Amino acid sequence: MMHRSAIRLRNRSEAGKALAGKLAHLAGLHPLVLALPRGGVPVGYEIAEALDAPLEPLFVKKIGAPGYEELAIGAVADGDNPQLILNEDILPQIAPSSDYLQSEMRRKLAEIETRRRAYIGDREPINVGGRTVILVDDGIATGATVKAALKALRRAMPARLVLAVPVLPADAVSEFRPECDELVYLSAPRAFRAVGAHYDDFSQVDDSEVIALLARRQDAMAGIGRKPSR
Repeated sequence: MMHRSAIRLRNRSEAGKALAGKLAHLAGLHPLVLALPRGGVPVGYEIAEALDAPLEPLFVKKIGAPGYEELAIGAVADGDNPQLILNEDILPQIAPSSDYLQSEMRRKLAEIETRRRAYIGDREPINVGGRTVILVDDGIATGATVKAALKALRRAMPARLVLAVPVLPADAVSEFRPECDELVYLSAPRAFRAVGAHYDDFSQVDDSEVIALLARRQDAMAGIGRKPSR
């Protein structure tokens, strides 16, 4: 049973372990866990560990309006087939040129590539087509980034698209259910404040921690460091 009242989580690791218990039914489908850096990675790591699944970062970069960078008119999501997701509600009022959108997409993808190389080196993104994909973040407030990621992943035609987050506002549940095949969460309080208000420890996750967790999971999938079976 999902919680409508607010719960407190010790940290992102505890949140990931709790979510993993609610995702156990997917283990036999050999899912791919995609985590939004940086805060989603410690959560996703625990899920990937529990399900013996690969863990990959999924980068989403906002595209701002011409001359008004803070006004999001879309986003670019990476992957084996990068996607440009536009905000159709605001786009007609801004009417950016096709050249501007393409230029911004190339610029954002270059930024993403730099970040991706720092995180996983030259390893290519895993193809999500035909797979069960679990998208993970450490919580949803406005949800713009998560929604862009879901739309991009849907275009890549996974067999099943699951969104797993520890906490989100109650009114966001009905908003996100149509965006995925399954929504799994721990708490959806009606009196929602900030995501961090639901954690005892919501300290910033730095790049070194993200890199270490991704590498540890990659080594585990490759069999490095596993104890021999008896």
